[in-house]
Amino acid sequence: MSNATSPHPITSTSFAARAQNATHPLSAYLLRLMVLKSSNLCLSADVSTTNQLLHLANAIGPSIVVLKTHYDLISNWDYNSQTGTGARLAKIARRHGFLIFEDRKLGDIGHTVQMQWTGGTARIVEWAHIVNVNMVPGKAAVDALAEASVKWRERKRYEVKTDISVGTPRAESIESDGEGDESGGVTPMPEREHEGGLDVSRERGDAGRKASIVSITTVSQHFEPVNSPRSYDDYEDESFEGIEEPPLERGLLILAQMSSKGNFMNREYTTACVEAAREHPGFVMGFIAQKSLNSEPNDQFINMTPGCQLPPESEDEDAEIAGDGKGQQYNTPQKIVGLMGNDIVIVGRGIINAGDPVKEAERYRRKAWEAYTERIGE
Repeated sequence: MSNATSPHPITSTSFAARAQNATHPLSAYLLRLMVLKSSNLCLSADVSTTNQLLHLANAIGPSIVVLKTHYDLISNWDYNSQTGTGARLAKIARRHGFLIFEDRKLGDIGHTVQMQWTGGTARIVEWAHIVNVNMVPGKAAVDALAEASVKWRERKRYEVKTDISVGTPRAESIESDGEGDESGGVTPMPEREHEGGLDVSRERGDAGRKASIVSITTVSQHFEPVNSPRSYDDYEDESFEGIEEPPLERGLLILAQMSSKGNFMNREYTTACVEAAREHPGFVMGFIAQKSLNSEPNDQFINMTPGCQLPPESEDEDAEIAGDGKGQQYNTPQKIVGLMGNDIVIVGRGIINAGDPVKEAERYRRKAWEAYTERIGE
């Protein structure tokens, strides 16, 4: 292992260089997005209604690279897979160029976390690029989610397209239907029974009449690759410029450390989280942690850190920031990124409760990015 007293080489490597070597497609995409937007900011959208969530995502979207959600906080979440809250949020994400991270903290036996992620009412896997796991039940939860990710990805490789056409056939096509038929083109009317008081008829003298076809409805289905251009026709004018659509692969963050006072995530637990991540480099993107957990030479995990807050602009940025009185402890972007070696800062109330959230988001973006550029010596 690397010397614990010396920073891991990844902390002095640019995001652009890390993107080229990333083993996870979504990690590579996120790192490229960070360079494109000069942002390593994640907004924690802890609001209670769909309108608040969508308005916040649209307003703050230009400043962030990740939007962290708690879908179960939204009192009127619409679960419709095509037009619901998740689908609408995904459209905003495409427009402004950010990934969606559902902070679900999955923490149960493997079978249960698979169902919570890929099924249920919310079907998180369909609209959130990233989800996280609380590994208290053991690394089997990570193994199970990795398995579910592969199966979901295979199912999504092709999607069913349905075409419906309605029209009236030409007269000659109707006449030709009976050609070669021993009945001479006569369509017998089936005998029907009288049941339940319904007005039904039996075969009578009109059985020898030609059938009159008013219209035909044709329903056909075929499989089409999910990355077909047709799949995104509706969003071509909504995509963020300068980068392609995110890859279909989903990513996992492991909750390895927390910012709340008195939490029980000790060193043994955190070590187990890192070991589990190394077993799934193509699925685990990184960690929710208070410091960079890259320690082995081949480690290149992304570290995201909550509990970030800036003092008012008129105060010293190095001043100590008090907690919220409910266990949350805060640090500045300079300490989180510059000193502790983390990559992305997660900010919630510091932006949401500001007098001008858009302006405040830009202040956080600028400070966090400055801390990163100073760290790598740019």
